[in-house]
Amino acid sequence: MDMDPIDYSIHGDDLQYVELRLAPGRCAVSEPGAMMYVDDGVTIRSEIGDGSGRETHFLGRLWRGIRRSFSGESLFTSVYANDAAGPRRVAFAAASPGQIVPVDLAAVGGELIVQRGGFLAGARGVEIGVALQKRIRVGLFGGEGFIMQRLTGNGTAFIHASGALTEMRLAPGESLRVDTGCLVALQNTVHYDIRYVGRLKSALFGGEGLFFAQLSGPGTIWLQSMPLKRLSQTMLGSAMAASRPRGALGILWVIAIAAFVIANILLGGSGGGE
Repeated sequence: MDMDPIDYSIHGDDLQYVELRLAPGRCAVSEPGAMMYVDDGVTIRSEIGDGSGRETHFLGRLWRGIRRSFSGESLFTSVYANDAAGPRRVAFAAASPGQIVPVDLAAVGGELIVQRGGFLAGARGVEIGVALQKRIRVGLFGGEGFIMQRLTGNGTAFIHASGALTEMRLAPGESLRVDTGCLVALQNTVHYDIRYVGRLKSALFGGEGLFFAQLSGPGTIWLQSMPLKRLSQTMLGSAMAASRPRGALGILWVIAIAAFVIANILLGGSGGGE
């Protein structure tokens, strides 16, 4: 099935959204809940599966939906069809701070491996499947688990990642060591493996964990600067630090609590002896 061509523009810096302009009769697909706004004349419907239109039987669409759910997406896909006589707009917003990057699947060999939940929207015809990690150590320590998303087709797919997003091209034989949480997407020509940090002291006190991802070319990779896990840990640590009492007031607070506890113990002991 031919992909629906899409004219688009990406707006914003850290909290981005992508606006698609659909020609009459054209469609786009997205994850449920990603829509920001839509013009009149665009019909919205939910379909089981990936919304690619490749499967007409219910059981086939159900199987595609189940595969999507394993890759971190919903069982259903939202399909936006322009039934008007002229061009219409639909916009999709990311669920977390970061950047949206368009990837022309035809330019990367018709297939892209993406982190779980990384797909935001795309042209109708982009198929979302499952990419299984064949190496046990990659599945256990790679940060993405055993299942990633496999995007196939010849259309444009929009990928969302946290923080700043960078695209890097690896030459044949060129390798790069990456934090396991920073990998967003890669071509299927890139060799993905897991390596031990190498030194116990670095693993325990370096803050980078026990393992890193070893990526070897040829192929293109996409990396994010702030994985959601790291962001959540930073925010949690800041919240806990802010809730702790500090300075002289904090000392007085601790003394007051200690005095209250001791008084209750003494009063309780004397009351029990009468």
